[in-house]
Amino acid sequence: MVTEATNVVGGKLETCCTSPMTGYYRDGKCNTGGGDFGAHTVCAQLTEDFLQFTKSNGNDLSTPVPEFNFPGLKPGDCWCLCASRWKEAMDAGVAPPVVLAATHALTLEYVSLDELKQHAADL
Repeated sequence: MVTEATNVVGGKLETCCTSPMTGYYRDGKCNTGGGDFGAHTVCAQLTEDFLQFTKSNGNDLSTPVPEFNFPGLKPGDCWCLCASRWKEAMDAGVAPPVVLAATHALTLEYVSLDELKQHAADL
């Protein structure tokens, strides 16, 4: 029997975004599994500050990569981020807002619920 993933507040993991299609499995949800070594579990609403921060740290999310069917992201888009990158951004003061209902419970192994709630877009 397959169990449904839970979010950081104990409910069913909600969809993060389908336009652009996000998630490690490109299913619109911040699901994770054995092959997801980056733990793409944080549903974040991207900001310009975050996009510049992650680009300056070697992960350019704003430039399209057509060969990987990646449209490039802009401020306001929601995207499943690596939990460790979101924490780095939080520590640097540029963490984007988080959609708690769409953020996978595994994220709590990287950051606390209180830290996430301080950046919640859906509270």
